[in-house]
Amino acid sequence: MQDRNFDDMAEKFSRNIYGTTKGRIRQAVLGQDLQELMKTLPKRPLRILDAGGGEGQMACELAALGHQVLLCDLSGEMIRRAQAAAIEKGVSDNMQFVHCPAQHIAEHLEAPVDLILFHAVIEWLAEPQQALAALTDCLVPGGAISLMFYNIHGLVMRHMILGNFGHVEAGVPKIKKSSLLPDHPLEPAQVYQWLEELGMQISGKTGVRVFHDYLRNRQQHKQDFDELLALEQRYCRQEPFVSLGRYIHVMAHKPILKDEL
Repeated sequence: MQDRNFDDMAEKFSRNIYGTTKGRIRQAVLGQDLQELMKTLPKRPLRILDAGGGEGQMACELAALGHQVLLCDLSGEMIRRAQAAAIEKGVSDNMQFVHCPAQHIAEHLEAPVDLILFHAVIEWLAEPQQALAALTDCLVPGGAISLMFYNIHGLVMRHMILGNFGHVEAGVPKIKKSSLLPDHPLEPAQVYQWLEELGMQISGKTGVRVFHDYLRNRQQHKQDFDELLALEQRYCRQEPFVSLGRYIHVMAHKPILKDEL
């Protein structure tokens, strides 16, 4: 198995994810979470790593707040798009770009970072646990990781709602190699265990798209978007909805050891 490179699908990814109601809900929910998460970090311009940052939507927003953001991606095309977005938004002075896999970014960092964004990347990797370990090593004590991953439970629920019983019984295998469906949907309990084994302290969990993808009437995605978004934001941090999100956003902190105080 190999890590997924989006050079060949950058335009499709942009059109089908970022330019949709799915993407708008994702950005809104993550934005709320990050606003609260950053209150736990030093009150100064932060050193932020956006690992596998794609087109850089979130990175540009954080750079606009005055933080120093380094974005890396395996895809050269995604890096090009992120650089163009940074220039367009006038934030390129606060950003750096590195064309490399997320798990190799330590070679390009001058110092540990305060915050790592790792959004919708880990489910595309051949060795997700090793990548997560490599990234948490790049955090300062007290630093935080914002990890969003594709939830296997949400995938199963979606197929059951559609009546695809046989597909569920077969373990919901990926059908199209070129599909935007991630290669390795993840079991939430496994991800939480990986973080805990790395010594990280989980501080929050949020479901991303806990209702949107299960609506049978897709016209409501646009027609009733404001109401839908309000309900997403109201329930996304409550169980059982967290565990049914198509993605789960988990936030965790690297503890400060006594000898580091």
